[in-house]
Amino acid sequence: MNMTLLKFQNIMSNDIAKRSFFSRPPEPPPNVLVGDPLKSIYIGTTKVLKVPFTWSFDNLTNPHIAVVGITGAGKSYFVKTFLVRASYVWNTNAVIIDWAGEYRAWVKQSGGTVLSLAKGDYMNLMDLSGMKPIDRVKQVMNSFDILTDISMFPEQKRLTEEALEQAYSNMGFKISEKPQEGKEPPTLKNVISLLEEKLQDGTYEYPAELENTIYRLRQFAREGEDYFARKSTIDLGKLAESGLVDLDLSGLPDERFRALAALFILQTLKERMRFEGWSESKGLKTLVVLDEAWKVASDDKSDAITIIREGRKYQFGLIVASQNPTDINEAIFSNVGTNFILKIKFEKFINYIQGSLNFSDFIRSEITKFGVGQAAVDMSFQTSLRFPGTFVLERIQGEEPMYIYMIDLSDVLTDTELSLPGMQRDFEFEKDEMRNRFIDYNISAENISALFAKLDAQGRTIKVTELLSTFKGYGMSQRTMVNFLKDLGLEDIIITRIISRV
Repeated sequence: MNMTLLKFQNIMSNDIAKRSFFSRPPEPPPNVLVGDPLKSIYIGTTKVLKVPFTWSFDNLTNPHIAVVGITGAGKSYFVKTFLVRASYVWNTNAVIIDWAGEYRAWVKQSGGTVLSLAKGDYMNLMDLSGMKPIDRVKQVMNSFDILTDISMFPEQKRLTEEALEQAYSNMGFKISEKPQEGKEPPTLKNVISLLEEKLQDGTYEYPAELENTIYRLRQFAREGEDYFARKSTIDLGKLAESGLVDLDLSGLPDERFRALAALFILQTLKERMRFEGWSESKGLKTLVVLDEAWKVASDDKSDAITIIREGRKYQFGLIVASQNPTDINEAIFSNVGTNFILKIKFEKFINYIQGSLNFSDFIRSEITKFGVGQAAVDMSFQTSLRFPGTFVLERIQGEEPMYIYMIDLSDVLTDTELSLPGMQRDFEFEKDEMRNRFIDYNISAENISALFAKLDAQGRTIKVTELLSTFKGYGMSQRTMVNFLKDLGLEDIIITRIISRV
């Protein structure tokens, strides 16, 4: 009897504590993960216990979401799935601030509205949408603070602000009162005219400051680039209640123009959010998607931060998506209710995320092995937890099957390179993301269809040399092929090897 007892005690002390079924599972319990299907959004099943995960923000700190992952990891697939299901469940509107035109085709196919700046649509930077002129002036100046160095030139800043206010007054607006409906607002061209008149008058003490102020504003009002200095073709007042809307910024000439458009939209939506106020209805009125807008998402003065802080009480949600988590302002990244972490390439990015969210080394290890569509989910609950807030999804399960296409590098890697731990042997892409990449490199729609037909016939896999030979057959230059390979993140020595074989 004593021998049996000693044996049992030995097992208890040395073995049982190590067994996984005595350990806490690395995911929340099913009653937290599974919600009412009529009041939550199905995302996928957990990897460890295979529990269906449905998302709702009822028990979270807020409805905002950050999505991070490399190109091709499945970010846009997740966003599309989420928007469609939010529309089903809560009749949620969605406004996509689309930096690269990535969502344009999908929104059109889904019956949504596509607004394309620089492709026929204009947005008057001085439109009021029910706001007081003084508030819009502050917002315009805030945008210039973020996008230019105007804060370093106090006199130019003062001149700009005064001219904006004067332009409203000249059109019959009272600067501190809400406008009457139907009254036409001024444009930046009116503001520039006022400053030019002041310069021609010849009595201003600092003409150089005035000339520089005019030059600064003319950058956004030149003929052919006056996308923000003409009468709006977009009804900004109805933007947040128009179903699915894609604001395509890809036609604008550079990052400053895109950032100005994004800031203006965020400012308008923020004011609309406050104007409509709190509602007793459940769910989300509007989701705003901010994809790869690093300048807008990283600045402390951006209205993205305001929406993060105030959105819950007004039933507005913000989805911020980026390849690089360090591009997202810490106030956004650390305060969103849910983080979806897809495949991450660089160690420094994983370090940053783990340091911000404080998840376990088990989760970190899983992230390094992710394929397309796999994700770790981190949720911030309103109450203290007795379970982990971060867990792994087997795969995001969307409205349509996730077709994964692969560019195989094995034909250009040496046996030594293939045996190296961590050596990337292939690149995976969700179908739409691969198509968008081909579009970015000016491959025609006809050739893209032919290329996907070839991929489908080969089990959705293609050797990298075969792909580049196909590009060559389409007339792609060697320089463009090199840029394509660089965008994949390949080292120069591998690129040289591929090009030499093609």
